[in-house]
Amino acid sequence: MAAVDISPKKDGGVLKEIIKEGIGEETPAAGCKVKVHYTGTLMDGTKFDSSKDRNEPFEFDLGKKSVIKAWDIGVATMKRGEVAILTCAPDYAYRAAGSPPTIPPNATLKFEIEMIDWKGADLSPEQDNSIEKFQIVTGSGYITPNEGALVDVHLVGSYDGKVFEEKDVQFNLGEGEDVGIIDGVEIALRTFKMGEKSRLKIKSKHAYKNIGEPKFGIPPNADLEYTVELKNFEKASESWMIPGPDQIKQLTLFKEKGTAYFKEGKLGLATKFYNKIITAFKDSPSSDEEEEETEAKDLRLSVNLNLALCYLKSNKSIEARDACTEALAINPNNEKALFRRGQANILLAAPELALKDFEEVLKINPKNTAAANQIIACKKLHKEQLAREKKIYANMFDKFALQDKQKEEEKLRGQPDVMRGVLGEWGQEERPGGRDATAFEKENPNILMLNANGTGEFKNM
Repeated sequence: MAAVDISPKKDGGVLKEIIKEGIGEETPAAGCKVKVHYTGTLMDGTKFDSSKDRNEPFEFDLGKKSVIKAWDIGVATMKRGEVAILTCAPDYAYRAAGSPPTIPPNATLKFEIEMIDWKGADLSPEQDNSIEKFQIVTGSGYITPNEGALVDVHLVGSYDGKVFEEKDVQFNLGEGEDVGIIDGVEIALRTFKMGEKSRLKIKSKHAYKNIGEPKFGIPPNADLEYTVELKNFEKASESWMIPGPDQIKQLTLFKEKGTAYFKEGKLGLATKFYNKIITAFKDSPSSDEEEEETEAKDLRLSVNLNLALCYLKSNKSIEARDACTEALAINPNNEKALFRRGQANILLAAPELALKDFEEVLKINPKNTAAANQIIACKKLHKEQLAREKKIYANMFDKFALQDKQKEEEKLRGQPDVMRGVLGEWGQEERPGGRDATAFEKENPNILMLNANGTGEFKNM
């Protein structure tokens, strides 16, 4: 097969000639750990390096600039089992410096490369291989979808080797849950280029988790595979790039969308939109206009209150408490923020902190009967908590005391008893002449009769 220019600029920098066709359709994506054999030669045929001579395949992370530029470009086009020759111009190899002593300056190089295998690119946020991508068709360009981008995809989902869904779907990235798209697919799509097609291996934590999906016959904790093609997408405007009043309008729309999802019971989506607003405010400078700053504060306060409610309903007590604290930093006397933080503190088993929050609520609004009832509940919980702790500590001290007593008894058992044994009970060998005990000595074993044999040995003392 004739050599083909595969350099991005089509400047002849990387020419590829396939010697042996590979199998399948997949090629490795950036981030994959690839395993290859290679032989490198100068244009005159001089060999300067070979993994085959060492009988040791070479492994590297594709697209991480750990090898010469030509390799990152060329190896990304290879299928499993493929053998190809890459002709690499100096700008795509070792440039003017060369790599002394084997590679001279401005050298064009040839590499015969055999693709052995690769592991998928790890796209998981935790970097634990819970989302792996295996590229089938390379996309075009360099742009990838951002949060909120309108994406048009075709996907095929399979479990245990059987297809359970196949569909074309269009949605805004970040809102896939609304159209049945799992979290792992959305995370992966942020790395796709236009027209890209890839196979995804997704662990249960980024799929249907410990719940499963009865509609598809997927049990809890099931790992899935998806083949996803990004047919088209339109990037979303970054909200922090929108100036002043327009940014507030855009973020208010986010809030309304989040609230709509909240009312539908889609707490995950609602939380995403509220957090978008929080992030946008963190990344944006404060406005010099008093009116705009007031609007921004009101929006931030409202969003934090809504976030707290979402977290409470999702049993995320720490996050709920923190959202309320953020709201109180904006308005220290906000009744809702104090009440919801009190609720979070109860769930966090901190009734004494909750009590303070509810008492503050009553200072602001003495007619808040819900807060008054919560105060009664907090005092009861705190009393029960103290009683439990007292019992725990009492048992703990009793246990320690018992352990100390046992240790002391063990120590005493290890010491000789002066009233017994060789030092206390007179044995025959200790009596003068080794005589037998007298009747009196048998009745009183701790007393030794010194003149029991009538010899008169102490007569003159």
